[in-house]
Amino acid sequence: MASLQEQYRLSALDRLEAESMHILRETAASFERPILLYSIGKDSSVLLHLAAKAFAPGKLPFPLLHVNTGFKFAEMIAFRDARVAELGIELIEAKNTEDIAMNMTADQAATDQYIYYKKTKPLLEALADHNCDAAIGGARRDEEKARAKERIFSYRDEHGVWDPKSQRPELWHTYNTRIGVGESVRVFPLSNWTEMDIWLYIKREQIPIVPLYFAHEEDVVTRDGHLYRLDEHVKLKDGETSEKMMIRYRTLGCSPSTSAVPSNATNLDDIIAELKESKHSERQGRAIDKSSSAAMENKKREGYF
Repeated sequence: MASLQEQYRLSALDRLEAESMHILRETAASFERPILLYSIGKDSSVLLHLAAKAFAPGKLPFPLLHVNTGFKFAEMIAFRDARVAELGIELIEAKNTEDIAMNMTADQAATDQYIYYKKTKPLLEALADHNCDAAIGGARRDEEKARAKERIFSYRDEHGVWDPKSQRPELWHTYNTRIGVGESVRVFPLSNWTEMDIWLYIKREQIPIVPLYFAHEEDVVTRDGHLYRLDEHVKLKDGETSEKMMIRYRTLGCSPSTSAVPSNATNLDDIIAELKESKHSERQGRAIDKSSSAAMENKKREGYF
């Protein structure tokens, strides 16, 4: 028979879950107008599940915010709307309707200009319009080197700008939530999670996710060594040919700038087994990270999440 100590020993996932729920509750208690940024991907799905669990049986004490570029996968938008309706959550959709943003094409989806006008600008404007003093997001430290510099409570100045040199120390789970007028924080409850943790937790908690994460046979085109699924945003160009292939996505963003990976993983066990053998970051499929060696850090300084 197991000892009491063994019976009450927390698993690694239990500890991560407890830490994340503590951070979410601390955010709700410390800020007047927090908001949860919902990108519809696997990390956002875990974050939303944790938030619902942290405040159960009550409703979420903050709304969701989705920045819609107009170039998202159709499956993502359908999943978002179904999930929001199922949980009865308030959703705010931010979209830049300026001519410069609306006239951008799929070919521009990986450019810095696209990121600013389609993502960063509408995000900052939505946060300002709703007087948000805390924006909760699903970024993890293991995703990318700039995100590894983040604190869990990441300070932003009155212009929404992130400066890694101005971040506060966080020792022994002690968080500094004090901000001045006009200042804000970005909160990252999943900071200490890995991609493997995310998938193990999705399996354990049976969290719904966008079907694009599972392998399907699709028509794809190869561009610059990357696979892109043909859809309403990705069309064949002159001289290109398509082929049918079993693919899935490790990360989800805008269709024209997010590549797929060859895969036969049609269920969670397959995905976890596949991930154990992978030696590449999931964000290698995100073209927006590759404009320079400091691409993500520069975008974060502008206000990108």
